Amino acid sequence: MLVRRIARPLLAAPFVYGGISTLRKPQDRVPGARPVVEKIAETADKQLPVQVPQDVEQWVKIDAAVRVAAGSLFALNKFPRLTALVLSASIVPTTLAGHRFWEHDDPTERFGQISNFLKNSGLLGGLLLAAVDTEGKPSVGYRTRRAAKRAADATEKNFEKAQKRAAKAQKQAEKRLKKASR
Repeated sequence: MLVRRIARPLLAAPFVYGGISTLRKPQDRVPGARPVVEKIAETADKQLPVQVPQDVEQWVKIDAAVRVAAGSLFALNKFPRLTALVLSASIVPTTLAGHRFWEHDDPTERFGQISNFLKNSGLLGGLLLAAVDTEGKPSVGYRTRRAAKRAADATEKNFEKAQKRAAKAQKQAEKRLKKASR
């Protein structure tokens, strides 16, 4: 559909541009990302059997690379539902790290941060819609349930046929046994 061909690149553009910008100069994003990365790493270290890297700049670069890759694939309509989910997962910590409006006292600065926070929230909403857009085709879940039902029905029919053949074979064996015993 024409709308999807226009909307996907438009929705992907801020991610690709922002990712490239961050990859060029990641140190600008490190101070804002530090509290979020530290909190995530601390929580992950408690719950995972391996230690999560603590290098904030490394995490910023990884996030930027993910944005560029997923944004480009999304814009090109390659794996659109998966890439929309990946971008959704990427935008949440980025928004929490970069637009902490609740920490600003200056009304002008606070307004700018709220605007960017809401803009990212809107992008997240668009990505979530894109993630569930099946383009009029049945979803994978629907197709899986339908295939499972068909397989169960076929198995049941085959089982009933096998029972009938077994009963018929048993009757024939009983008849042969009676003839042989006479």
